[in-house]
Amino acid sequence: MAGSTEKQLIQQALEQGGGIVRLMPNWVPRSFCVPGRRLRLHPKDLYALGGERGGIDERWFSSTTAADNGPGTPWDEGLSYIYVGEGSKVTLRDAMDDSAVDFLGQEAVDKYGGWVMYSKFFDNMYPLPHHLHQSDEKAAEVGKNGKPEAYFYPAQYNFALDTFPYTFFGFEPGTTKEQVIDCLKRWNEGDNGILGLSKAYRLMVDTGWYVPPGLLHAPGTMCTYEPQRASDVFSMWQSLIADYQIIDRSMLVKDVPEDKAYDYDYLISLLDWDQNLDPNFKDNHFMAPKPAGDVETMKAEGYNDEWIVYRSEWFSAKRLTVAPGRTVTVKDPVGYGLICVQGYGTIGQHAISAPSMIRFGEMTEDEFFVTQKAASEGVQFTNRSSSEPLVILRHFNPGHPGLA
Repeated sequence: MAGSTEKQLIQQALEQGGGIVRLMPNWVPRSFCVPGRRLRLHPKDLYALGGERGGIDERWFSSTTAADNGPGTPWDEGLSYIYVGEGSKVTLRDAMDDSAVDFLGQEAVDKYGGWVMYSKFFDNMYPLPHHLHQSDEKAAEVGKNGKPEAYFYPAQYNFALDTFPYTFFGFEPGTTKEQVIDCLKRWNEGDNGILGLSKAYRLMVDTGWYVPPGLLHAPGTMCTYEPQRASDVFSMWQSLIADYQIIDRSMLVKDVPEDKAYDYDYLISLLDWDQNLDPNFKDNHFMAPKPAGDVETMKAEGYNDEWIVYRSEWFSAKRLTVAPGRTVTVKDPVGYGLICVQGYGTIGQHAISAPSMIRFGEMTEDEFFVTQKAASEGVQFTNRSSSEPLVILRHFNPGHPGLA
């Protein structure tokens, strides 16, 4: 809980920003990943946390969730900090614990318990292993929450597609549980062959996918904007990635009760079998942007607002594009976090800009949290460029009325 100093900083940040607070860059390493070098982090800082911790290939947004990175992980890794002034900061988690109503409004606090999502950029040079995120029921057995997530591939962060811009999802229809169990039992034989049961989809910029709990997926190598439920739970099911990286079996059972580590019927129960064998998978999981307002009205006013994540009950996201030289006031009935991916200008009382390069530990002007009161009254965005659009991704808690 926030102490007296933290409480003062929280109120100071809210007052000086008119209900809009700046967030500090929040870098997260993964020991099993290789940075894709598209996060705009300086090349000399990709291993700023030490080679033993792994390269930095994730930046988390609006996070009140600590990263589950095993021994040696600092307590605040993955937690977003509100920037109050030079040398002054407070975690967004403390702010939500102390002043959730000020940030989210009473209705969201009563209905959802607070801020229950976060987003991230995930940027890996190589594909990830086929893995899943547990459901609430299964995650509860290890004291965690389940995790649905979604993907969107912003053009601004995908100037290079890296080694494999394809993602495997689920299994081919007709796959049997016995075939999957056989793959798990062959873990230490090199490639356990599980991708041979799956199907890859070509990834395309400015589109995305919804990934519910229990769905196996092997993400490809595009830099990904990932709104998701506030949890860091997973189970990896592929023993060898692209003939070069062995995955230790401990990653299969990281979030599995100890007595179930070799219970293959239990492991199969982690799967949402119907989702994994869905013959209409793309129809039910693919997301292309769709208007979040009247297209002609938005065009006349010099902006475009689009839903880019809209299939989950746990979170949603929009992309706002403001034309060069234009000012627009955007209203949302709920609070939200945001990241600026292109251009520069102002958001309320703050300057906003998308950085071209960031040094580890430096502050930026690209990430903010907008309170429910400020969002509902309307946030003024101004594009100060005469030639370049101002592009902002906004991530929302559950229950945005625009999706009802």
